[in-house]
Amino acid sequence: MSLILIITNYIGIVAFSVSGSIKAIEKRMDLLGIITLGFSTSLAGGILADLLLGITPPTNLIYLPYPTASFLTSIMTFLYFRKFNIINKILIYADALGLGAFTASGASLAYHLSPSPLLVIMVGTITAVGGGVLRDILANDIPLVLTKEFYATSAIIGSSAYYILAYLNIPAYTNSSIVLLLTFFLRVIAIMKKWKLPSIN
Repeated sequence: MSLILIITNYIGIVAFSVSGSIKAIEKRMDLLGIITLGFSTSLAGGILADLLLGITPPTNLIYLPYPTASFLTSIMTFLYFRKFNIINKILIYADALGLGAFTASGASLAYHLSPSPLLVIMVGTITAVGGGVLRDILANDIPLVLTKEFYATSAIIGSSAYYILAYLNIPAYTNSSIVLLLTFFLRVIAIMKKWKLPSIN
């Protein structure tokens, strides 16, 4: 596994573990609930991506540093969340960072296995949004990806950018960094500007 893929995976795991744990705290879950949502949010997307790509057993279930990082992050969030006065903002930025990191890692993994544009976009998007969907379901919320939120769209744009940059022979480290930041800022700007996809009211 390449160094950039490992780095983006760790960024995504930590960010989404915080996101899942904060969501569990908002829902007044106990420690087990917090760890469960942290695990689910940070690892589910990668598991889905591996299964789609025929990687079995999924890396997130056999490479122990990944679930360990999720577990420790969830515990630290549980212990220190009272230090933060703006939990909602932490959730927003952690979720956006995880979205960007997993878009980059999913698209990178898919491209290096088979440089097909549809595969790269689909796997990048599923890796990015899969954990968040499971988090919201477990928290009894409608998943963001199924609402008007500019959420999965950010991952689709980021994954598309990864394919284009890789096709242009941009180095993997630079490509992944650009995609991570692009997806992150798209999501943050969408929240600030209240961007919505059209829907029937």
